[in-house]
Amino acid sequence: MRIPIFTLKKSLILASASPRRQWLLASVGINCPAHSASIDETRLPGESGEGYVRRLAEAKAQAVAGRFPPSFVLAADTVVCQNRRVLGKPSSPAEAARMLVALAGKTHRVLTGYCLMQKTSGLNAVGCVASRVRFAAWDPDTLAAYAACGESLDKAGAYGIQGVGAFLAESVSGSFTNVVGLPLAEIIILFLNLGIIAPAVSALKE
Repeated sequence: MRIPIFTLKKSLILASASPRRQWLLASVGINCPAHSASIDETRLPGESGEGYVRRLAEAKAQAVAGRFPPSFVLAADTVVCQNRRVLGKPSSPAEAARMLVALAGKTHRVLTGYCLMQKTSGLNAVGCVASRVRFAAWDPDTLAAYAACGESLDKAGAYGIQGVGAFLAESVSGSFTNVVGLPLAEIIILFLNLGIIAPAVSALKE
């Protein structure tokens, strides 16, 4: 049995249905309930990728924090940006293949906006982390085959770097977990500073 790295000291809720975000937190010992937030995710005209993910993360946190005022609520949203183009989740394998062809042989940015909110204290910490990913110059048939496997459909930019889609990336600059969907270093530092978690050192002293 793996010894957890951190223990949860205060009530925390993840405002997301993403299994990847739940898995990332659980991997270091942060196990908390998850409640999805139903919000309008339409991008505003002229809105930057950073502004978009920050706004959605805050809106998701707001939607859940209102139901659980004493709890800390963490929300996040991730998109892929290629120049000025913002790529969300594809609606079909065909759209996924088109996204992947556009990314092949080039470098794109992965942006994750996050928000930690607590209603009773008025806490509203919002941030955004960017990573750069370069794809190898894959041929369209290979990308279509990947898109057809089904992994693309619930992933921003049409690929999952923690899954089968790992083969697509030639290099990653910046936070790897940010590309998965949650910048763990930044989130854990925030949690530690607020006393939401603490290092699980007691097991080592026994």
